[in-house]
Amino acid sequence: MGSVNKVILVGNLGRDAELRYTPGGAAIAKFSLATTEKWTDKSGSPQERTEWHNIDLWGKQAETLTEYLRKGKQVYVEGRLQTDEYTDKEGVKRKSTRVRCDRVVLLSSGGGRGMERSEAPVHAGAAAAETTEPLTDDDIPF
Repeated sequence: MGSVNKVILVGNLGRDAELRYTPGGAAIAKFSLATTEKWTDKSGSPQERTEWHNIDLWGKQAETLTEYLRKGKQVYVEGRLQTDEYTDKEGVKRKSTRVRCDRVVLLSSGGGRGMERSEAPVHAGAAAAETTEPLTDDDIPF
């Protein structure tokens, strides 16, 4: 049997996406995504834990979506984990794990305007259109 490396996240962007190009000319948009888990502990006190994920979006999607990937927006991300090794300035070997993104769907406009839904182009060449319909469970693509 084969193996599976699949990541699905729904969270909020921690910063605006940053578009860069590799020396070979490939576009890459980098952004951070926060996912927050909330629960009530045994004493009845609300608890919260936020995980931060580093996301890399490549190619035409990166070029097309960068202007829409703004701090605070809620997004759905599909991709796979990728771990890279590097040596820091002090000569210590380190590892960095990122999500190599295959698909992004904008779920909200962010910026404190409430839960609005925005359809984002998932494939290069598509145009984005915003609606003001309330976000429902049917809008999340899983």
